[in-house]
Amino acid sequence: MVKQLLTLAFVFSVSGVTVAAPAEADYYRLITLPIPESMVLEVGGLLQLSDQRIMVATRRGEIFIVENAFSDPPQPVFKRWTFGLSQPLGLAEKDGWIYTAQRGELTRMKDSDGDDVADRFETVCDDWEISGNYHEYAFGPRLDKDGYFWITLNKPFGGEPYGKAHWRGWAVRVNPKTGKMHPMCVGLRSPAGVEVSPWGDVFYTDNQGEWCNSSKMSHLEFGDFHGHPHGLHTTKLEAATIKEPTKVPSGKYMKDLRKEGIKNFKMPTLWLPYNKMGKSPSGMQWDTSNGKFGPFHGQCFIADQSNSLVMRGFLEKVNGHWQGAAFPWREGFSCGLIRIEFATDPKLKAPSMFGGGSNRGWGTRGGKPWNLERLVWTGKVPFEVHEMSARSNGFVLTFTKPVDRAAAGDVASYSLNTYTYKLESRYGGPEADKQNGTIKATKVSSDGMSVQLVIDGMREGYVHELHMKGVKEAKGDALLHSAAYYTLVHLPKAGQVPVKPSVK
Repeated sequence: MVKQLLTLAFVFSVSGVTVAAPAEADYYRLITLPIPESMVLEVGGLLQLSDQRIMVATRRGEIFIVENAFSDPPQPVFKRWTFGLSQPLGLAEKDGWIYTAQRGELTRMKDSDGDDVADRFETVCDDWEISGNYHEYAFGPRLDKDGYFWITLNKPFGGEPYGKAHWRGWAVRVNPKTGKMHPMCVGLRSPAGVEVSPWGDVFYTDNQGEWCNSSKMSHLEFGDFHGHPHGLHTTKLEAATIKEPTKVPSGKYMKDLRKEGIKNFKMPTLWLPYNKMGKSPSGMQWDTSNGKFGPFHGQCFIADQSNSLVMRGFLEKVNGHWQGAAFPWREGFSCGLIRIEFATDPKLKAPSMFGGGSNRGWGTRGGKPWNLERLVWTGKVPFEVHEMSARSNGFVLTFTKPVDRAAAGDVASYSLNTYTYKLESRYGGPEADKQNGTIKATKVSSDGMSVQLVIDGMREGYVHELHMKGVKEAKGDALLHSAAYYTLVHLPKAGQVPVKPSVK
C-alpha cells in the first residue's frame, strides 16, 4: 500500500548527532477520547452546540452529548440524548432544534424541558425514496446562506429488493419552514460529505467506484450532472427540474463530456487520486480560525474513511470554476473518519478539530472499530506548501516558511506528471493519458516565501502531480509533505491571476 503521509519521527545523523526529522504530531497533536466499553460509538455526525458542548450522532441511531470533551488528559462524559433513529449521518442546530438526515427523512428534535433528553421529534421532509438497499444513506443536513438545508443521497449498491427508488444519487435542498424538497443536482455516487463553504458555495465529496474513476470534491450548483447515471430515471418526474442528459457514454474522458453533448456535466473541484490522497473521502470543514489553528486559514480539510486521515485543499476560481490543489496533511487516526468538526474550547478559546467514524462494512487503517478523537495545534508552524496557484505557464508555490533559495531555485528539486480520468461504468479506473511535465525555469521571490515554476506541459482537464523532494526550508528542513495534486480544469490566460475565496 502506498504511504504518502508521515506519522512517525524518523531520525538522521548530522555531524554525528542524531536529529529527529519533523513529523505531523510535532504540529498537530492527536488526543484520543476514551469511550466506555459498553458503548458502540460509530460516529456519523458531529456538532458543537450553542452551549459549546459536543454532540455526536452514531450510525446505530443514537445521539450523545459529550461533556468535558476538551479535557486534557481526556475525561469525557457521555450522555445519551436520544436513540432509535435510522442511521443519522449529520447534525445541525437551528432555532433551538437539532436537525439530522436519517435514512428516510430529515428530522428535527428538541429537548424542551432541559433534562438533556430529546422529547420532541418532527418530520421536516421525507420526499426521497428508499428501496431497502443497505447503501441508500442520506448525508447532512448542512445549512446554506439562504437558510435551506442541503442533503446528499447515496445510490444503492447491488440489489434493490423493492424496485428502483427515486432521488437516489441526487443532492437536494429542503425549506425548513415548509418541508418542501428542491432537487438540485444529479449524478452523485456515494456523496459522504456535504458542506457549505464560508463564502456560501456548497461542495460535496464522492467516493471512487463505478462511473467514478477517482474520488473527488465537487461544487454543487442547480442543474449539475456529476457523472453517475443511476439517478437519471428520476429526471422523468415532473418534480425533477433537471431533464438532461438522457444517455451517458462509458469510456469517454470526463474533460470532453461537454463537447460530447452533456452540457451540464460538472468537472470536479479537486480530484483526490486513489490511495495517494486517501480512498473514501467523507466530511469536510473550512478553517476560519484566523491563524488559531495553524497557518491554513481559509483552506478546506477533507476526512477519509479508508485511510483514517485528513487531507488539505486549497481552492481558487478560474473562468467561473472552482479548482485547486490537494495536499496530504494528518494521518494516524485510530479508525476511519466519517465526520470532522471544528469546535472551540470554551476555557482556552482555542479551536480543535474533532474527528470520528467507524470501520463498519469497510476496512480502515488504525485497528479500532470506532473512534472519537481531537486534533490540537501545538503552536509550531510546519514547513509546507501553503498554496499552489495556477498561471498560464505554470504554478506559483507559496510556503509557510522561507525556502532555501538555492534548493528551491533548482529545477532538479521538482518533478511533475499529469494524468486525467475517464467516465467508465466499471468500478474505479486508472490514471489515464499520463505524461511527464518539464520544469523549465524557477523564480524565487525576494523574501523566499514563494517560487514561480515555468512548466512545459500544462494541460486543461488534468491532475498535475507535483513532487518537491529537493525543496528545503532556509534552516535546512525538508518539506513535511513534498507532494501536491492540482486539478487544472481551466488554464488561466496570460496575465490572469485566479480568484481566491474570501474567508473571514
